[in-house]
Amino acid sequence: MIPAAFEYAAPKTVAEAIALLRGADSGGKILAGGQSLVPMMRFRLAAPNLLIDITRIPELRIFKEESGYLRIGAMVTHGELERSAMVGERYPLLASTARVVADPIVRERGTICGSLVHADPAGDWGAALIAARAQAVVTGPAGERTMPLDDFLVDTFTTALGEDEILTEVRVPTPPALSGGNYQKIERKVGDFATAAVGVQLTLSEQGAVEAVGIGLCAAGPVSLRATAAEGMLIGKVLDDASITAAAAAAATQAEPTADTRGAIDYKRDMVRVLTSRALHAARAAIRA
Repeated sequence: MIPAAFEYAAPKTVAEAIALLRGADSGGKILAGGQSLVPMMRFRLAAPNLLIDITRIPELRIFKEESGYLRIGAMVTHGELERSAMVGERYPLLASTARVVADPIVRERGTICGSLVHADPAGDWGAALIAARAQAVVTGPAGERTMPLDDFLVDTFTTALGEDEILTEVRVPTPPALSGGNYQKIERKVGDFATAAVGVQLTLSEQGAVEAVGIGLCAAGPVSLRATAAEGMLIGKVLDDASITAAAAAAATQAEPTADTRGAIDYKRDMVRVLTSRALHAARAAIRA
């Protein structure tokens, strides 16, 4: 398929990109890695009048720790994060997620922020970053606003972005001592979207009790979601086989998957249970590593 006709612009600043969005009267689309948008344009599921290429905006390539957060700009790719020694050492949840996103070709072009804006409930980053309690940084004509990623992801293919706003950055809290994380995914084949996936971010006290925990579910509802009941039952508990089994069952109960070619509802719920257990065990092991 061939995309519908469109105009192209390559702004040099975020302000210029926002001005182009405002002038496009809802007909503009941001192009970063293009791994979701371009296929949709080819099938004419998306037909923007104006394609706004943000790859030449230097400030969107920010990727560093600062003031208690890992700052991930809109042009940071999955591959950059996957190769980062700092991420591998300090953010095991993000490292384990990056390794299973699509395939190496997509990881070299696709961006974390682009995946979040696409808001596919089977996309990996929504669940992982919800577990990490990440913040979405949105920039528009009125300036910058920050919100929890839980609030940014509204529904299937729907976010809290206004028509003239850009997701310019994601901020991930730097884990304290005695923290670990992991992402577990089941897919029909390597590179496929998740049949089910679970991300866990975990912090233990010096006595071994759960001090903080985040559990994000992927492909378990109309949007990536937080397993709040499972999180709540773990706080203050020793993370042993019994507490992990109970939390995994609670996560499966909260999941709201739909039946499709990847599996039936009961199968997907059971996979949420299994993957939550695996991710909690692996996150605990990452603390001891």
